[in-house]
Amino acid sequence: MNKLKCYIIAGELSGDKLGASLIDGLIEVTNKNVSFSGVGGPLMESAGFNSLFKMSDLSLMGLIEIIPKIPMLISRIKLTANSIISQNPDVLITIDSPDFCMRVAKKVRNALPNLKIIHYVAPSVWAWRPERAAKMSKYVDHVLALLPFEPPYMEAEGMTCDFVGHPAVSSPHVSKKAQEKFKKKYNLHNGPIITVLPGSRIGEIKRMCPIFNKVLNNIEKLYPDSQFILPVASSVEKDVVNAVKSWNVKPLLLLNEGKDLKELEHDKFITYSISSAALATSGTVSLELAAKKCPMIVAYKANWFTTRMVKKLAKIDTANLINIITDTKVIPEHLFENCTVENITESLRSLLNNDNNQIKAMEETMNRLGADHKDIHLLAANSVLNNI
Repeated sequence: MNKLKCYIIAGELSGDKLGASLIDGLIEVTNKNVSFSGVGGPLMESAGFNSLFKMSDLSLMGLIEIIPKIPMLISRIKLTANSIISQNPDVLITIDSPDFCMRVAKKVRNALPNLKIIHYVAPSVWAWRPERAAKMSKYVDHVLALLPFEPPYMEAEGMTCDFVGHPAVSSPHVSKKAQEKFKKKYNLHNGPIITVLPGSRIGEIKRMCPIFNKVLNNIEKLYPDSQFILPVASSVEKDVVNAVKSWNVKPLLLLNEGKDLKELEHDKFITYSISSAALATSGTVSLELAAKKCPMIVAYKANWFTTRMVKKLAKIDTANLINIITDTKVIPEHLFENCTVENITESLRSLLNNDNNQIKAMEETMNRLGADHKDIHLLAANSVLNNI
């Protein structure tokens, strides 16, 4: 039997994680009778994947960031589409990054009309731009959804769709022994530990680091025994290191430093599990924090144009998935003009005094995202095989 040829495209850190998990799952369910090519990041590469170009070329957010990169993105779209067409794989799997992936899929669909195209991560049409599902259906046959309420939105436009669980529910277990070893290694004492997460994109680092710097100053004055840990995303390591140089309060930076990627991930989840609270840039990291029952404050600042567009097009009044899934406002959000040092400081102070109902909402969220499934990666892999 010929090997299954899969072409996978991931454009950012969260997609790289999904891609790596999917690769592991496909290797298992095909008994290693599968080959991979495409675009991915370090986690996918650690699974034996050779990326066509650096995934960081695609890790952009917001129109102001994207506009100067348009010539490069057009070149990457053409390069990727030509690579797929020349290889003629059994299946093309695009992961999130719809602005890039759908442009590639359009070119590929025109050249290879019978190729199965699967998109991993349903667009959040329930939140904004509902027309995206109809547009996507022109090029996509099947969708892998991370949220349980998403399949009907995709099926209404003629695509098949499976809810395959969210990877956050299968984050590595953290033992008490691992926690104590970590605390000893980094000389952490019994004062409150606060995880600081300024983002995984360069634009986020530029906008959020100056704000987080001032928040940490305020929190240290209120809680002198506070300890701050910043797990650094590999995609922005240099940017974070440079930004933190000017901070008055220096967080413990968890850097790559030649560590194995699994070790880095494990250290990150240990950090979440021992933290009293997290200060996070809005994004999927909130679900990783929820998996380790780490209370959080979420913040996000965008350029003026992106802010205006989101406010105009958004169909919901919260960006946090825990709030959305539990239909609550239990996770404090400070977005756009509300993303101020004063607002964030007050919310973090309140959270350190009382984590209120966050833990209960986190547990409910994890259950609804597939916590009862032990092998989330196999759900996605089997969905791919069943729809080729």
